[in-house]
Amino acid sequence: MKKHLFLVIALFASLVAASAAESKPNILFIVGDDMGYADVGFHGCKDIPTPNLDALAKEGVRFTSGYVTGPYCSPTRAGLLTGRYQQRFGHEFNPGSGTSGMPVTESTIADRLKAAGYATALVGKWHLGSQEMMHPQKRGFEEFYGFLGGAHSFFDAGGIMRGTTLVKEMDYTTDAFGREAVAFVEKNQVKPWFLYLAFNAVHTPMHATEDRLAKFASITDTKRRTYAAMMFAMDEAIGKVRKSLAATGQEKRTLICFISDNGGPTMNGVTVNGSVNTRSACDGFDGRGGKRETGVEAGGRELVAVHSRQGQGCAA
Repeated sequence: MKKHLFLVIALFASLVAASAAESKPNILFIVGDDMGYADVGFHGCKDIPTPNLDALAKEGVRFTSGYVTGPYCSPTRAGLLTGRYQQRFGHEFNPGSGTSGMPVTESTIADRLKAAGYATALVGKWHLGSQEMMHPQKRGFEEFYGFLGGAHSFFDAGGIMRGTTLVKEMDYTTDAFGREAVAFVEKNQVKPWFLYLAFNAVHTPMHATEDRLAKFASITDTKRRTYAAMMFAMDEAIGKVRKSLAATGQEKRTLICFISDNGGPTMNGVTVNGSVNTRSACDGFDGRGGKRETGVEAGGRELVAVHSRQGQGCAA
């Protein structure tokens, strides 16, 4: 029987409940966007180094039969944040207009953790509705830095918000989101917190910094080279957040989880980004298909790694 990502939500809830009489664990939930299943070192990737994600997987628990609840960006996020199958509340597809989004009748994990005394923040991609009543700060997140839609330029500040105010300057979204996450960790060293760090890497548009592109000059395919640079940037950002946890003495009381929202887009008619879903020896996984494909593995089977140094165990 397939083990869904709801196990992670259940794990979060159990950790908070178990810690009621003790110090509550911080929760850092990191999401990659449109990643290929095979595009990390711990799945055998050779052309893109991901040392920080590899370390997370090595030191933690890998959910090798972990599945998200659909092959699209927005529905899987709705399922993740509510702990419910998105079909139960009519959100099985990406929002089609400015008036659609995750119904306000649904509670999120941020709502529940905020009620439990947590500081809550979303940094990065929302994609669950752009109406005022669907804004992240109306859905349990006290702080928000990012964008409301499903895709965004990595270099253009237009549409990037701090709370409800548009920012005027930004260098590169992956770097900016990493810095915002570090700042949140540094300023929340007493009260327990929940940080939902949702990168737009490696979703299209294919934008990478020149210095990172130069690192992958040996990759002849232009799209794959850009994808590699984007992946490398996200891995670097995750490494910086983990370093901030260690520097502030919070590493041992922080649960970290990393997933991708769906498989890499490889079929005709989708925004192909150069990702790869297949690897030679992947726990019996052949990597067929990808984003938007419901009848094959790579649309829903995802990278899931959970790390904790508190001594709590989990199984999948």
